Amino acid sequence: MQNYLSQPQPLLLKMLGEIEDYAILFLDLHGCVGSWNKGAEKIKGYSAEEMVGMDFRVFYTEEARDNRIPDQLLEEAILNGKAQHRGWRIRKDGEQFWAHVTITTIYDENNEVIGFSKFTRDLTDKLNAEKALKEYARGLEFRNKELEQFVYIASHDLQEPLLTVKNFAGLLKKEYGDQIDENGALYLDYITESADKMKVLIKGILDYARLGTHESKEVVDCNDLLDDLQHELADKIGELTVEITYGQLPKVKGYERALKQLFQQLFSNAIKFRKKEGVLKIEISAFYEDQYWHFEFKDNGIGIEEKYKHKIFLIFQRLNSQEDYKGHGIGLSHCKKIVELHGGEIFVNSALHEGSTFCFSLKNEK
Repeated sequence: MQNYLSQPQPLLLKMLGEIEDYAILFLDLHGCVGSWNKGAEKIKGYSAEEMVGMDFRVFYTEEARDNRIPDQLLEEAILNGKAQHRGWRIRKDGEQFWAHVTITTIYDENNEVIGFSKFTRDLTDKLNAEKALKEYARGLEFRNKELEQFVYIASHDLQEPLLTVKNFAGLLKKEYGDQIDENGALYLDYITESADKMKVLIKGILDYARLGTHESKEVVDCNDLLDDLQHELADKIGELTVEITYGQLPKVKGYERALKQLFQQLFSNAIKFRKKEGVLKIEISAFYEDQYWHFEFKDNGIGIEEKYKHKIFLIFQRLNSQEDYKGHGIGLSHCKKIVELHGGEIFVNSALHEGSTFCFSLKNEK
């Protein structure tokens, strides 16, 4: 087999000459171009015939030349063996591009400096993408703060007239109750009931907006969390026959109050939408895969029709009548936001009359 390493220079130069993603050129001691590859032609716009023998300082802006940037890079390369720099460079057509440059000193067999290799990568697209991402993040942060402020103010401002309506409806019924007929009393009950419902909805919006704010992440033991929840839900479960099982669940890094609210809501959802007869069975499990903890929260309740699965995580969406199942369609939308705050996603596998399995993931690098 032929040993190409015994004749490296022609082969190496040919390989480097064909590379298009990097501008690769050799400079002499004074910075004049000795070779020019396809990448250099593509990035800088000059042909090899135009540039061989020319001073590499032509690629630098006037400001950079005035500040001796190219000369300092050569001096640094001689001193340290290598120099790196990011900055604006100029193409043949005058357009500027953002470049990452590496200049490496080349020595002869007597360890004397004979020139430099220069690798240039065009990072303009990356720079523009980073700038756009930063601008988007700043804009998003500003809009989120505005939205949070709006929700907070709107919620409080809405509650004041709502409280007034409820109080005066109560006073009207108390002070003029003997003068109000049956229909009038019914109307006042509707007003009071609607005011109470509106109060709950406003609180739901405010709680939704506050999720994940003013709280730092910490390590949360899901086993302890579920033990506490079972104790707190003991009164709510009451005389129901409920079997809750879970194996060894993980410790995850997250917002403790939000995660507690997530599990609490899934418990409440399973209890609310249980079958009228039989034992309610709830099973929680988790496994780790690809930097995520994947949880399954399974029950044997009434289940969900396929056509409604995409609606259940939308705020204020209800699938059942208020008479059959009390609620305002807030809880599962909170679950979705909590999961997304932890870098994951949530969905449900369910069939009518056969129960539901809520599957959600929490990003957690081990």
